[in-house]
Amino acid sequence: MKKYQKWLGLTLIALLSACAGQQAPVESPLSSSTQSIDTAPQAAAQSMNVSKLSYESAATNRSVRSSERLGTQWGDEVSSYVTQVDLRRTSETPIAETAVRYADKHYRGRGINEISLAAGKIGFFVESDSRRRLPIFRTEGQYFLQGKAGQAYRLVYRNHTDKTYEIVASVDGIDVISGKAASRYHAGYVLKPKGTLVIEGFRKSDSAVASFIFSKPADAYAANTPAGSIANTGIIGTVVYELYDPNRRIGEPQPFPADNGYAPPPR
Repeated sequence: MKKYQKWLGLTLIALLSACAGQQAPVESPLSSSTQSIDTAPQAAAQSMNVSKLSYESAATNRSVRSSERLGTQWGDEVSSYVTQVDLRRTSETPIAETAVRYADKHYRGRGINEISLAAGKIGFFVESDSRRRLPIFRTEGQYFLQGKAGQAYRLVYRNHTDKTYEIVASVDGIDVISGKAASRYHAGYVLKPKGTLVIEGFRKSDSAVASFIFSKPADAYAANTPAGSIANTGIIGTVVYELYDPNRRIGEPQPFPADNGYAPPPR
């Protein structure tokens, strides 16, 4: 199966925050042989309230008014070069899958910096043209993205491991490479070890994509192509597979593989 590999020249900026060496005050426990306060009922009530609030937040986030709904239109053409490579999936089953709903809506929930995929092996977030991360909120294991009509955006995936992965992405139920109705089993982009993959739009050719731009659902690409449906606007899908190279040379057999004499670098 041929995959698309995206070659990118990115400058990654790490922001380091210094922590002051001050200790927070710690309250000493009070001991008493005559008084005992049972906090279990209070803790249980607080837990129920938090669960109820989280459930209500998820329900509120899923409820989107027609004026808040968004889709993604076929935007400006930008350069984006790819090449096909011959890699294979280690399994027919994806190792990770996630969906992000989006709308022009003030969502509730926990604001997060990036979505953790495959047990933290891959980080995923959405950014603007100026590389400002767009707000993502998490509630009850679901993710919600706040956007604005006319705003361009990009999907960013960061590989934290030494392994190679395949990213199959969809926007509004449309495969971002083929423009067909999305399937988990379509070919995707290659995410190289310790690499970063940026998907900027629907692929037009080996050298260009049509930018992702938030729009009203009626103007979305999905609503204006036979492969799409306006009913699927407002959602971004990601599926992850692990890859291997079937043509990789193992090398010559070694009679004494432990005798190289030097310590290996850390992995």
